[in-house]
Amino acid sequence: MWLEITGKCQLECVQCYAESGPAGDHGEMSEADWCHVIDQAVGIGARMVQFIGGEPTLHPSLPVLIEHARHRDVEVEVFSNLVHIRPALWEVLAQPGVRLATSYYSTDPGEHAEITRRPTYERTKANIHEAIRRSIPLRVGVVNLWDGQRSDQAVAELRELGVTEIGIDHLRQVGRGVRTGQAGLDQLCGHCGDGKIAVSPTGEVWPCVFSRWMPMGNVRDRALTEILDGPQMAETGAALRVHFDARRAPCVPDMCDPQCGPSCSPACVPANNCLPVGACAPDYRR
Repeated sequence: MWLEITGKCQLECVQCYAESGPAGDHGEMSEADWCHVIDQAVGIGARMVQFIGGEPTLHPSLPVLIEHARHRDVEVEVFSNLVHIRPALWEVLAQPGVRLATSYYSTDPGEHAEITRRPTYERTKANIHEAIRRSIPLRVGVVNLWDGQRSDQAVAELRELGVTEIGIDHLRQVGRGVRTGQAGLDQLCGHCGDGKIAVSPTGEVWPCVFSRWMPMGNVRDRALTEILDGPQMAETGAALRVHFDARRAPCVPDMCDPQCGPSCSPACVPANNCLPVGACAPDYRR
């Protein structure tokens, strides 16, 4: 379950699917609302909760929410830009059952800043090193946005730093990533709503964080189970199946990363590169 707890971020990455930035806010969901959603998700079998944003470390309730999820015996992942981690938060992140994820773009500080719109390279790199020093499980997504980007060098640098879980993705045309036309089903992997769900800072429920134009209900108005068993979910699921069943193609080796994990452009290649649906089952714990 993806919990997008805030739309606020220090950065304004050019490809951000959530279009988050400094002007964003934490939405209408209270700390109690988020805890209630976690409880409901656990009740229907959720095994993992990922806190995302925006930048989830900017939300004052993140430590409480992490602790609440851990006490419900679900794995926790925090997807952070790793620009700034408070000392007290490092202690929370270093607990058993908690892992980190981040995005990385280039070994050139200027190119990195061109993507994030802030001078982030050194700070993100330093905090990747700190996470490894603290033995916090970490995965990193390298997002390739244009020809000539130093993304291959970024992968090599991450390996030198000691990162072993590295995914590679390309520009996803969702949110600020849209370059031609508008966000649509072709940008999705085909597993939306299949054993996963996302909740926004306003409480809206989506099949995944990329299908933001497909709200199925709001957890501030209805129970999560009611939404998932409701007619809108059934209608959305049927529409997704029809679309992706029509695009069946053999799975190209190495093109379907089974970690369907969100970042500003996640390690989850769109479904036209890897079908039939289910051939490459998503699994955070690969």
